[in-house]
Amino acid sequence: MKHSNRIRGALGCVAAGALAVAVGVTSAQAQSAAEVAVEAAKQYSGTTLNVLYEAGLQPLDPKNFTGPMWEELTGIKINVIEAPLDEIFTKTMQAYRAGSGAYDVLNVVPNQMPDLALAGALEPLNSYVEKYGYAGELETIAPVYRDNQMKVEDTIYGLPDDGDVLVFYYRRDIFEDPENMAAFKEQYGYDLAPPTTWEQFSEIGQFITDKYAPEMYGAGMLRQPGNAQYLFQERFRVEGGEFFDPETMQATVNSDVGVKVFEAMLAENEFMPPGVEQWGFIEAFNAFLAGDIAMTISWPPVGRWAAGYGKGTEALNWIPETTVADKIGYALPPGGTPELAVGFSLAVASDSQNKDAAYLFIQWMNSEDISIQRVQLPFALRDPFRTSHFESEEYRSRWSNAGDYLDTLKAGAETGLLDLSLIQTDRYEEGIRQAISRLWAGDEPQVILDDLAAQWDELTERIGVEDQKRVYADWASKPNAYPN
Repeated sequence: MKHSNRIRGALGCVAAGALAVAVGVTSAQAQSAAEVAVEAAKQYSGTTLNVLYEAGLQPLDPKNFTGPMWEELTGIKINVIEAPLDEIFTKTMQAYRAGSGAYDVLNVVPNQMPDLALAGALEPLNSYVEKYGYAGELETIAPVYRDNQMKVEDTIYGLPDDGDVLVFYYRRDIFEDPENMAAFKEQYGYDLAPPTTWEQFSEIGQFITDKYAPEMYGAGMLRQPGNAQYLFQERFRVEGGEFFDPETMQATVNSDVGVKVFEAMLAENEFMPPGVEQWGFIEAFNAFLAGDIAMTISWPPVGRWAAGYGKGTEALNWIPETTVADKIGYALPPGGTPELAVGFSLAVASDSQNKDAAYLFIQWMNSEDISIQRVQLPFALRDPFRTSHFESEEYRSRWSNAGDYLDTLKAGAETGLLDLSLIQTDRYEEGIRQAISRLWAGDEPQVILDDLAAQWDELTERIGVEDQKRVYADWASKPNAYPN
């Protein structure tokens, strides 16, 4: 894909700067992780690495930016193989079972890592981290990603590489309007501000809808089941729910908490735009940019694109004009523990014929020097995941309140909740998706969740209770599996 001259020029400057960093080392200076990777990788010049990436905007990074830069620095070519998100796990497993060596570098969704690691599809990385001196820079990855998305039990299988987290976005002009503030305080007895509980969210949403609809509604949310299941996972735990009894592995998703969350989600649709039950990422994003809704929850790209960051980039010409560029507020969702919702870690395929070269490429991409450039690419979807990303003065100057945006992402990187991770996680998640579809269709919440629990129990029995219990215990022991 071609880019405008302005974007090509900007990328050229960044690439030139990175090249200078990579080769401008004096003997008196300690080498950074990026520099170590470049020097070590030169011995593999002429090699081609096959890199599996999510289709869409994600591959524009290795295709147009890091791939060409890496080849210039090391002589190693990068061949990007694209696959839809919901096919990456399957393609990884198929290649491993066939022993094809089809991939060298893998993008792994963190909650699928235990499944892949236990199957043997991922190369353990501890020895590579030690060999190439990467332990120090791994410590500067934000805790929620470093402590939760890198290891299975005590073994490193991936380098956390994407700060996915669900952020609360709201219209500052609506919340800070003196008339709205006074009327809301009189009606509800507390200040109009980003909600810290889901009860407040409902009251604020109804207040705004009552005043502004149909021109603007109080909120519009991710309600298409594939997206809404992440909101359910988050909210269920925020309200005090646990997915399983840790002793028996019996599903407890059909508890009073689960029913409460389902009933509340259904009731909230009443103050959202008609048809919201079918909204996915694009519908909610477009409605927020158009000024049709005052609150939404979504992934980090919404926050920067709605502010106008990347405008004029050819790869982003599908984004409509934003009407809220100078009106956006950023906060954590109610409860203060946002769902991390997907994300990626970089891994090495266990059947790769180029393991050292593959590892060196992911160390270089993931490093302090290179990752700060990658997360600022306007057309890519890698979100900040290092302390240095959140604190970067360059990034904080990108738009008027980029600092607020990065501060919010940093807060989410401290309290964010992990996606449920099990053997065959996708089957458990599919159960949630089906349950949400039934909720929108009008079935009773308790009946839906009883059926979901029975479905999960049957699946656990089929997989093996003790095997699943081991994986669940490892996941549940992580700092961000449940709210502290």
